[in-house]
Amino acid sequence: MAEITAATVKELRERTGAGMMDCKKALAETNGEMEAAIDWLRAKGLAAAAKKAGRTAAEGLVGVAVAGSRGAVVEVNSETDFVAKNEIFQDFVRNVAQIALEKGADVDVLSAASYPEGGTVAERLTDNIAKIGENQSLRRAALLEVSEGVVVPYVHNQVVPGLGKIGVLVALESAAPAETLTALGKQIAMHVAAANPLALDADSLSPALIERERGIAMEKAKESGKPQNIVEKMVEGGLAKFRKDNALLSQLFVMDNKTPVAEVVASAAKDAGTGIVLKDFVRVQLGEGIEKKQDDFAAEVAAASGVKKNPEPVA
Repeated sequence: MAEITAATVKELRERTGAGMMDCKKALAETNGEMEAAIDWLRAKGLAAAAKKAGRTAAEGLVGVAVAGSRGAVVEVNSETDFVAKNEIFQDFVRNVAQIALEKGADVDVLSAASYPEGGTVAERLTDNIAKIGENQSLRRAALLEVSEGVVVPYVHNQVVPGLGKIGVLVALESAAPAETLTALGKQIAMHVAAANPLALDADSLSPALIERERGIAMEKAKESGKPQNIVEKMVEGGLAKFRKDNALLSQLFVMDNKTPVAEVVASAAKDAGTGIVLKDFVRVQLGEGIEKKQDDFAAEVAAASGVKKNPEPVA
């Protein structure tokens, strides 16, 4: 068998865009023959899939799955919104959410996990890219669980049950009946989807975020021309409002816009006759933080048809 060197693998990667492990396997299968390895990758759909890897995948679906006191949410991206309506893609997101219930939120662990119909999650994703013809990626996952109580899911802009554009999980720890907790959790989850809190409570807000807000508030306050001691009070007042507005427990409940969420939970606990703790929440919005490429659609169509756009008139 021919020796497979790092240089050979590198060359095959550069020529096909396929992953390192796929290139090593292709060379092993073809006794180190470069052209045969390229054909092997093309036959498996791996080279074609990899060529699409440069495209921005900011669409797709968020999927949620819950089993009693444990819940998972995953985000799987695609290039266009059309893929979200594809049953193959929907099945994949649904299955990965179920796998995350068992395997946890580590994307590398999830990718290496066994897929129900054979192979790994990563291998199935590669197959889907080749079948559907668009770049796709398993971007992130999150897991919540409680020792006693429920994890309640909610999907906003739902495409099909359990899949949509925003996925929320709310963890309630309590000995109260599951029906009571589920009803409360659903309302809080809907609030989370709408209000987008940044943390459970004020103390949990990122110190870096607070410092950034402090800097912004300071610049605004200085513009008032007031004395330094007044400026400092204005900054602290602004930060206090920021903390209140962005921590879930202190936010005003969207259902009535006057009761803090913490009081809503306390009232439900009183009615249930037992303590209820809003332990945690997760909110995953599709494409959040991904910089979408702004394409000139007319130019793209023209390029695909071989027709050049009319040049700009010369002044």
